[in-house]
Amino acid sequence: MSTQNTLVFSSQYGEFSILLHYDRAPVTCQYFCDLVRNGGLSESSVFRIVSDRNQQPEDSCPIHVVQIGPSHNIFGDRHFITHEGTNLSGLSHRKWTVSAARFGSGEVYGSFFICMHDEPELDFGGCRQPDGQGFAAFGQVIEGFKTVEQIYQRGECDEMLTNEIPILDVSLTESSLDLKSGCRNGA
Repeated sequence: MSTQNTLVFSSQYGEFSILLHYDRAPVTCQYFCDLVRNGGLSESSVFRIVSDRNQQPEDSCPIHVVQIGPSHNIFGDRHFITHEGTNLSGLSHRKWTVSAARFGSGEVYGSFFICMHDEPELDFGGCRQPDGQGFAAFGQVIEGFKTVEQIYQRGECDEMLTNEIPILDVSLTESSLDLKSGCRNGA
């Protein structure tokens, strides 16, 4: 038996679910599960949307992401965890990938982003981070694609939203997966 964890987010536009890749990024997954269990994402919001609309044409590494977390504390509580870059996890920043936002390598602050396009510049060796370490992908959206697309369309002229989109509820679901039969059992 193996355990699968899913984070479910509710917003005014609907719900979306993120499957956590514990097998590939266990430290990062545990960090976000602990945040949910301890209420660390209970007052979170979509506070940043990066799109063609708000990037400068001269930006050498444009990205397309929706970022979620406690915007009021972006420069406050930082935690240091093992950086599980794509070179270690084998994951890559493709559309719908979920990854930990960071300052330095392994320096996280309770925020994550969803890739809205394939984003190879966020992988290890990509140019988005000056240190070349990239970001720690740890999950993927598995339900609520239209909800995330609707949220992405709410991007403004500046990537930091004036009208943040509140996350109304966050929950963690755990289910067991019998690898032999492929059956799920709710937990």
